Amino acid sequence: MAENKTNAMRILDKSGVPYSILGYDPGDGEIHGTAVAEKIGRPPGSVFKTLVAHQRNQIYVFVIPVAEELDLKKAAKAAGEKKVEMLPVKELLKWTGYVRGGCSPVGMKKLYPTFLDASAEGLDKMAVSAGRIGTQMELDPGELARQVNARFVPLIKETDNE
Repeated sequence: MAENKTNAMRILDKSGVPYSILGYDPGDGEIHGTAVAEKIGRPPGSVFKTLVAHQRNQIYVFVIPVAEELDLKKAAKAAGEKKVEMLPVKELLKWTGYVRGGCSPVGMKKLYPTFLDASAEGLDKMAVSAGRIGTQMELDPGELARQVNARFVPLIKETDNE
């Protein structure tokens, strides 16, 4: 598989961070988070999506469980901003080097301020995109946090009796 390594995998290899690769078939077009969790045989609470937000020209990265929704107020507070907005999908490649569905918190064009949802802190392993649609990497949340200088903070919307 060495010839198929993504930038994210190469960075982890260089840093000596252990991870395992979980591949899935994206051919059916089902690349949203919960479908990916099902395809790789992991509970949705241990599979995380990478969301990119901004305030003016400052980019922020938020990593949350795939079945959850980012609370923009909590995200802004974590980032020390009054508010943040989601980065338009058409700008994702320009700022991160990744496309929607294959955006990894590791190996973006720059190391942006990164925040992991607090729920990841209690996990033994978490899965995130390896930087390509169809490929996830599973690793220790603490190792991921160290690799991208992330902080664990509450980021998801609370589901009150909706």
